[in-house]
Amino acid sequence: MRKIITALAFALIASATHAQSFEERVAPCLACHGEKGQSETENTPSLGAQQAPYTLIQLYMFREKLRANEIMNEMAKPLSDDDLRTFSDFIAKLPKPAPPAEAGDAARMQRGQAAAQQHRCNTCHNPDYSGKENVPRIANQREDYLARTLTEYKGNVRPGYDASMADVMAAVTPEQIGDLAYYLARVR
Repeated sequence: MRKIITALAFALIASATHAQSFEERVAPCLACHGEKGQSETENTPSLGAQQAPYTLIQLYMFREKLRANEIMNEMAKPLSDDDLRTFSDFIAKLPKPAPPAEAGDAARMQRGQAAAQQHRCNTCHNPDYSGKENVPRIANQREDYLARTLTEYKGNVRPGYDASMADVMAAVTPEQIGDLAYYLARVR
């Protein structure tokens, strides 16, 4: 399945290089990250209502290969600084991801909320986890993506533009990572 997604992404990249309008250029982004800002693709983040400054930094990091992701590195490679700003502003205006219909397991939600408070996630990411400035929106993000990202920060595998997430994640247990991802994906 991963090979199919990769092949599709590269086909979209190729078509994007010849696209003229913004709608044509943004189509490959929405194909993977969700047409309405909510991803349905495994381990692919939802971008809806993501903070424009955060998105700008991430796109820049992909373009400059400061963050390694073959598909995103290729997608961002031809983007100018103006393109990065345009895409970031567009993403910020997409609707925010909706929480799942079901509220989730009460015990896991309680453990996740306690972990979020213990590690002060609501300080940098806002009390409603909507993010601010260069801090991402994490409310209603895909659970699989959150778990992977938190694990990568904990293992110092995912680079950031500062060390704050690696510092925070040092004290977080693997069990708490699962509960945090579960809670943040369902927070209301």
